Amino acid sequence: MSDAEQQDPNRPGNTDSEDGGDSSEREEPKIIVDSDWKEQVEREKEAADAEPSKDSAVVDSDVSPGPDDGEDTPHAPPPASFEVLVSMLFTQAMATLGQMPDPATGKKTINKPFAKHYIDTLDMLGEKTEGNLNEQEAQMLSEALHALRMMYVNVRT
Repeated sequence: MSDAEQQDPNRPGNTDSEDGGDSSEREEPKIIVDSDWKEQVEREKEAADAEPSKDSAVVDSDVSPGPDDGEDTPHAPPPASFEVLVSMLFTQAMATLGQMPDPATGKKTINKPFAKHYIDTLDMLGEKTEGNLNEQEAQMLSEALHALRMMYVNVRT
């Protein structure tokens, strides 16, 4: 540390005052602010425990806020269904085949081993659920598998 830094009375953490006295007066507001902050957090925790939060009410409700509601809360996930599962696996396979950009990088990347994994997973799902799907579910799965297999053979790495 240089001599100028040691002698700067405005430098944070400097305990020397101009009159050579104790600088506890300067440090005292920090303690008050810190204790006020802790008390505020404690009050907020007690209030949160006493009543259900707004966020949990949104998650528990069947109606999620629309894009025009102006709220910055995420939408509730869709209900679990066979169609949602097929759609998730289909979307992941399309992304690994370079059909969609990676949200993190913005670049389209091809990863054929992972695409094959998603296609094989959908195929296994079809085998395990054979005879238990309604016509719409069976058709959706069949069309998704066909589209992914065609994309897979046409993608060049």
